[in-house]
Parts: sequence; C-alpha cells; structure tokens
Amino acid sequence: MTFRGQNLFIYLLAFTSGFSIMGVELLGGRILAPFFGSSVHIWGSIITVFMLSLSIGYLIGGKLSTRNANLFRYGLIFLVAGCLVMPIAYFANPIMEAIFLQIEDSRYGSLLASMALFFFPTIVLGMISPYSVRLLVTSKEESGQIAGILYFVSTLGSALGTIITSFYFVLYFEVNDIITAFSLILVLLGLAAITLGKKQLASQVAKEPAAQSEKKSQSNTSNEVIHES
Repeated sequence: MTFRGQNLFIYLLAFTSGFSIMGVELLGGRILAPFFGSSVHIWGSIITVFMLSLSIGYLIGGKLSTRNANLFRYGLIFLVAGCLVMPIAYFANPIMEAIFLQIEDSRYGSLLASMALFFFPTIVLGMISPYSVRLLVTSKEESGQIAGILYFVSTLGSALGTIITSFYFVLYFEVNDIITAFSLILVLLGLAAITLGKKQLASQVAKEPAAQSEKKSQSNTSNEVIHES
C-alpha cells in the first residue's frame, strides 16, 4: 500500500470509530430505558461515562502511540474494541436487571449500569484518535494540520453516526442487531489493518539485510580509500 493509500485508510478507520462511538452512545438510552427510564439524569449518566471513558482512552492511546506505533498495533485496538462492544448486545439485560434489583435510585442505578456496559469499550475506542495522529504525522511542521483534519473526519463520523442511527437505524433494526453490526465492522477493519501491518513489518524485515549489506559495503569502500591514502 502506498503512503497516500495508508493515510486514507487511517482516515476511514477514524471516521468509522467516530460513527460507532456516537451510535453506541445514542443506543445506550434505548438500552437503559426499560429499566431506568429515559429522563435527563439517565442521559446525564450515559454522557458522563462516555466522556470519562474517552478521556482515559485518549490518555492511554497517546501513551501507546509513542512506543513504535504501526498499523498492526492500530488494528489490534479496533479488534479489541469490537470484541468489547459485542457483549453489550447479549448481556445488557441481565446486567441491568441485577443492578435494577439492587439499587432503587434510578440515578445511581443508571450510572452504574452505564459503567458496566460502556466504560471499557469506550476507553478502547478513545485510544484510536491519538494513535491515528501518530501514524499520520511525519513532521512537526504538518502535525497541527493533520491533527485538525483527523479530528474533523472523526467528528464528522460522530455527527453522521448520531443522525443516521437515530433517524434510520432504530426504525428498521433491533438495537442488539445495530450493536452487533458496529462490533463486526470494528473487528473487520481491525483485521484489515492487522493484515496490512503484517505486510509492512515483513517488508521492513526483508529490507534490513540489504540495508546492512549496503552499509557494510560503503564502510569497506571508505576503509580502502583511507588505506590507499
């Protein structure tokens, strides 16, 4: 894959992560409503958990991006995120029922339920943006511009994820089916990034002996010139 092609692929993945984050967050209200209602404090709980999780994810993702960032590890983030989103579709009801029976106050019950369902998946999804910036930036001069473009693409994905999920998806599909679709898309994109990352790593390994041989040849030539002098 060319350098330009890789960058476009990363922008696509960032767009998809933004779309998925807001889609899942919006569906959170529908998931919690049968047990805790849909009042303002329910949404307050959901938004709080997502904002807290994303902030932690940004921090962790930024830290991980300083350690030999590559497409392979980037794909692993998507793969883990998809695997963590999937259980929401299958275990939300028993988890919320258990919390509902133990905590009478819907404010704290909804907060705990939001933490149980969305905290860890959203942390991993939050890691994507800072890691994307690290993969895209090649020089200090263009870092601000690239970060701006990336956050534009990611936020555009979030906006479209919100409106498409609320206007269309919930009208034609079950909530669990939408969650499953988000999960599978994240997993598939993660596998694609892992595959491309493996090819890049293999290519780098193949080039190393040639580079070392060329360096050794140049060193020998320099020694011969010095000796003749």
